[in-house]
Amino acid sequence: MKLAVNKFTQALKNSEKQIGLWLSLRNNFAAEVVSPSGYDWLLIDMEHNPNDVSTVLTQLQAVDSGGSTALVRPPWNDTVMIKRLLDIGAPGLLIPMVQSVEEAEKAVAATRYPPRGVRGVTGTSRGNAFGRIKDYYDRVEDETTLLIQLETRSAIEQAIPIASVDGVSGVFFGPADIAADIGKLGQPLCDEVWELIMPAAKSLMEKGIPVGTLVGDPDFAARLLKEGFTFVAVGSDLSILISGADNLLANVKAKMG
Repeated sequence: MKLAVNKFTQALKNSEKQIGLWLSLRNNFAAEVVSPSGYDWLLIDMEHNPNDVSTVLTQLQAVDSGGSTALVRPPWNDTVMIKRLLDIGAPGLLIPMVQSVEEAEKAVAATRYPPRGVRGVTGTSRGNAFGRIKDYYDRVEDETTLLIQLETRSAIEQAIPIASVDGVSGVFFGPADIAADIGKLGQPLCDEVWELIMPAAKSLMEKGIPVGTLVGDPDFAARLLKEGFTFVAVGSDLSILISGADNLLANVKAKMG
């Protein structure tokens, strides 16, 4: 048995546009509902949602039923958590709040086995099909996606050296936290935020480094993809549920007169 090719990792290397959706409901049934929709990637979020390793596992299993690639955002750049997520078969990771080259190097090291890194070794895990994938140790580093999230002005100023760390697959800009960092809390789409992001993003693109983000505006998401962003999440299961529920009720009430 051989390790499967990670479609998302290969897409980033080939500069193929990848449209994503955030999974915030921490529920495997909800993940299974959206998995066949056709998104290129689905992000299981542990940072801002009440997920743990066991709930992430069930969502990974659910996403496997569709054609999307599952990525996981751990709560922090934590070596032990990264190890556990890789062991349960996460095909890729988004590491939040990376502030320096050293922190990016730490994230990479957590995904690499010695002597290239510090990932602990187990012979039987879901990641290696419980020991059945014979080329797992040889190929997992090449197939695993590792995205680094930049969320402050200081981090953006270091975008090129951070992204150039060997093992980083791409850079993800977090507009909500960037907005907060520059005094625009709650305004992730304001001009000041994107006037900060876009020059750094274009510099990364010029070097062939994949760039991504999450925005809730579909028109703006499409614009970013047209302008060179490689991977963009266009909403979340939670936002779809909120807007669907609110709009349905408002629609009925409006027709009642």
